[in-house]
Formats: sequence, structure tokens, C-alpha cells
Amino acid sequence: MTTASHDVTQLLIAWGHGDEAAGNQLIPLVYGQLRRIARNRLRNEFVSQTLQSTDLINEAYLRLVAQSVDWLSRAHFYGIAARLMRQILVDKARTRHALKRGGDQEQISLADADGEQKQGTDLLALNEALETLAKVDPHRSQIVELRFFGGLTIEETAEVMGVSTPTVQRHWRAARAWLQTELG
Repeated sequence: MTTASHDVTQLLIAWGHGDEAAGNQLIPLVYGQLRRIARNRLRNEFVSQTLQSTDLINEAYLRLVAQSVDWLSRAHFYGIAARLMRQILVDKARTRHALKRGGDQEQISLADADGEQKQGTDLLALNEALETLAKVDPHRSQIVELRFFGGLTIEETAEVMGVSTPTVQRHWRAARAWLQTELG
């Protein structure tokens, strides 16, 4: 673990135990990574998308502050942040979908979770498929969430889940194949 990762982990633990000063010190250290996660999620949004990466980060941060979490590590924090960003985007997509009665929905791709996205999979369908996958195989669902929505690397995902890197690689490939089949 690098010094920066160690510092973030220590601040997260202190913040989780109610140390407001640690929370204030934490923000500048994690903001860049949160911005990268948000940009990856919003990269191929339709023109009608009004949510900017800063808005997504702020909304996720407000939800993080409202939760009481015993932070395990920096990667655990980013995993939770990714889940919250996913929930925010799904909520926004549902609202747009309801307003437009099935009109333009967010289009995303599972082709490359590390940034390069192609349009093609609707966010609501992906969310529904992930919920189904979570019932069948919660570990694979969590890997997709951490990798795709969180932008975590294979190694970071392994750290969050407490499993080996090859295990994450195997489950990641299987989950992507399952989701691509499920999404048609």
C-alpha cells in the first residue's frame, strides 16, 4: 500500500468514527479519483444529459456523508462511491424515461470498463440485469459494479473484495459474457 493510499485509509477510518477534520482533509485526496470515476460514467451521455461530473461527485458525496460506514480501505470507499454514482445515474435515467415515456435513455457499453465506452446498452436495462445477476451471483455483480461503475482496476477490485487478482479476472470475464447475453 502506498503512503497516499495509507493516508486515505487512515483518514477514512477516522472520518467513519466521527472525526470531521479527517473528512475535510480527505476531500482533496480523493476528489481526483472521484472525478475520474464520474467522467468515465458520463463520457458518452446523450446531449440531453444535464448532469456534469462535478454534480455527480457532489450528489454522491452528499449521500456518502449521510451514511454511517466503517471504511475498510481507500478501495472500499471508491467502491461505495461507485455504487452511489450508479444509483444516481439510474435514478436520473428513470426520471428521464418517465418524463419522455421511453424516449432517449442513457446508452453505455460493457465493452471496456476502463474508460472507452461505446453506445449501445441502456442504463436501466443494465441496472435490471445487474440486479438479476446479484441474485444469481452476488460476487460477479459486485465486480461489475466496482469495475464498470467505479472504474476500479482489477487489482483494486480484488483488494475491495478480499480475493485474488486472477479470481477477479475470471469472474469479470464471466460476468461480462453473462450480461452481454442477458442484454442481447
